[in-house]
Amino acid sequence: QVELVESGGELVQAGGSLTLSCAPSGRPFSGYGVGWFRQAPGKEREFVAGITSSLGLTFYDASAKGRFTISRDNAKSTSYLQMNSLKPEDTAVYYCAEQTSGGSLSRLSLYGNWGQGTQVTVSS
Repeated sequence: QVELVESGGELVQAGGSLTLSCAPSGRPFSGYGVGWFRQAPGKEREFVAGITSSLGLTFYDASAKGRFTISRDNAKSTSYLQMNSLKPEDTAVYYCAEQTSGGSLSRLSLYGNWGQGTQVTVSS
């Protein structure tokens, strides 16, 4: 069963911008953090950005910091990943996930609810 739904993935040229959206399916956000991950062909899934449930504290992977912005609108039960200055190496399937246990936002094993992913392709 699908827990989260992502949207917004598209083909974009290097240097461009794109915003991804994520929303739980038929329910509000849980009481834990939300994270965005990505997986490129032949590579492991990696953490991109995360945001806590209440205060909205954010944490970014070094590759995303300064270019990407994660946010959440609890009233709309939606999380966003704003991506600027996109590079070809950002090309990947991007996944939204919810933590099901408290802990580090970057720890993959703490995320139990996942979306099916949305493709982001950045041309050179």
